[in-house]
Amino acid sequence: MVAADTLLSWFDDTARDLPWRRPECTAWGVLVSEIMLQQTPVSRVEPIWHEWMARWPVPSALAAASQGEVVRAWGKLGYPRRALRLHEAASAIALKHDDVVPDDVDTLLALPGIGAYTARAVAAFAYGKRCPVVDTNVRRVVARAVHGAGDAGPPSTTRDMADVEALLPATDAAAARYSAALMELGALICTARTPRCADCPVFDTCAWQLAGRPAYNGPVKAVQKFAGTDRQVRGRLLDVLRGAPGPVARPLLDAAWSDAGQRDRCLDSLLVDGLIEQTDAGLFALPGEH
Repeated sequence: MVAADTLLSWFDDTARDLPWRRPECTAWGVLVSEIMLQQTPVSRVEPIWHEWMARWPVPSALAAASQGEVVRAWGKLGYPRRALRLHEAASAIALKHDDVVPDDVDTLLALPGIGAYTARAVAAFAYGKRCPVVDTNVRRVVARAVHGAGDAGPPSTTRDMADVEALLPATDAAAARYSAALMELGALICTARTPRCADCPVFDTCAWQLAGRPAYNGPVKAVQKFAGTDRQVRGRLLDVLRGAPGPVARPLLDAAWSDAGQRDRCLDSLLVDGLIEQTDAGLFALPGEH
């Protein structure tokens, strides 16, 4: 099990001092951090988050920026469609919610680009609500500490939510902090490849430890690679436009990647996603920058 008192005490003593966890951080700051942290490590997010919050401290400020400015400021965080989704959400918050990020899950889910995880994370971490917040780290902690498995199997929203719901303390504030602590435990201690079991606050009650740490025998997880993938090519093409003062001609993009077929496919996908636009003169630019 993952006893609340034990985990919260550990979190009080060891939690990382992250800017979006500080009392002065607004709900908007939490929302921005949650979008940026999806599939991206804290070390890469933190400097960009500070830049964004200084430049766009409220949703209406981001909404007033062009999509091109937003994509450019996203830099190398990866998965740049997140920048456009955040821009859409900011516009909706400014227009429909008086520039204040909503505090309940259902209203957050109604915002463009906000999924189940992000809605619950904002409700819990920005507003101290009691709701299960489940990411990969949390699923792994629950799989080991509660079920005695080496790792979590394929996700199941119903099962995963129920597992975490059963662990949450009864009060809102304690439950929200417990959710953050579970996530921290999975990120820093109960890691996928080399868990630091000797440093784990729930070592004595962990079902995986008590079972002798059996190896994970579930479905093999796909290993995400980057080199040579369309993700890398899309990033190269966007880098060309971020580094240019204005629209660029096709040869500059062609020079970014040698495989013409893959390059053309990735350029087409960027155009479809709205991350690049083509001018009437046949040049290419970030959205709204021509």
